[in-house]
Amino acid sequence: MLKRTLLLAGLALVTTVNLAAAEILINGAGATFPYPLYSKWFSEYAKIDPSVKFNYQSIGSGGGIKQITAQTVDFGASDKFLTDDELKGAPGKLIHIPTVMGAVVVTYNLPGIAGGVKIPSEDLADIYMGKITKWNDPKIAGDNPGVKLPDKPIIVVHRSDGSGTTSIFTDYLTSVNKDWAAKVGKGASVKWPVGLGGKGNEGVAGQVKNTQYTIGYVELAYAVENKLPYAQLKNKEGQYVEPTINSISAAAAGAVKHMPADYRISLVNQPGKGSYPVVGFTWLLVYEQQKDKVKGQKLAEFLKWSLHNGQKMAAPLLYAPLPESVAKMVEATIKGIK
Repeated sequence: MLKRTLLLAGLALVTTVNLAAAEILINGAGATFPYPLYSKWFSEYAKIDPSVKFNYQSIGSGGGIKQITAQTVDFGASDKFLTDDELKGAPGKLIHIPTVMGAVVVTYNLPGIAGGVKIPSEDLADIYMGKITKWNDPKIAGDNPGVKLPDKPIIVVHRSDGSGTTSIFTDYLTSVNKDWAAKVGKGASVKWPVGLGGKGNEGVAGQVKNTQYTIGYVELAYAVENKLPYAQLKNKEGQYVEPTINSISAAAAGAVKHMPADYRISLVNQPGKGSYPVVGFTWLLVYEQQKDKVKGQKLAEFLKWSLHNGQKMAAPLLYAPLPESVAKMVEATIKGIK
């Protein structure tokens, strides 16, 4: 009896070890921008393929680019596409896989003003340059008749880490304000003229939520999750637009007609009456030639799933699904991962 018990215990141990060995861990790191959606995807995909487990570090696009370039993760995530020099610095061919589109919103904390504030495009850049310093500045007040803006200093909040959200936001400021373009420019990290830093979309949202008279920029889902209001911004057609799934998709409508094969394209300040002006793709960064072929195959299978089932989960979490033409291109790109 004792021998049989020990034998059964041994078999159970071997089975447990084999099951553990069969589980494939796929590590990723990068953008905080799509983190709410990626968390949902990884959780749902575990039900489809229990043999795969995803470990994702939401550390910002800059961190994701560094880690995938150093090959310390299996995929990177970024809301900023890599430059030619960054791609040349990678030890293999890195490909961009666009997953969804999202909006960067300008959020604020003004006691007694729940929403509806309009901020002219050039003035937004001037706020971040420290040129406009009061909430009731005539330039802002002029576009907000009937709104009692406070005679209080504007406390500027920006990202402190290398950030794709910053890349999208500064790309927009560069496109609407010549002075910003000349003195600050665009990128995942810039030399901010004024303001307080927050780490990740979470950090900026937290600063704005907890400090009165602040202004900050975050991905739309973070503003909604934190019950923060967000401004209407003027688009290229001169219309004030709120960020919605439709206005995010409208920003991509014209751009995707000229989609490059490597998907490196900006969606900010696109033409179209209903187009929200601060929009970007978010990408997964994956090596075309995978060191671990089994893991690479599993990653490709997940990417295919994200193009179909995963896209249906985007809108409820305030991300816009990929345009159909782009999804078809991406499907062909995924087939090239080996």
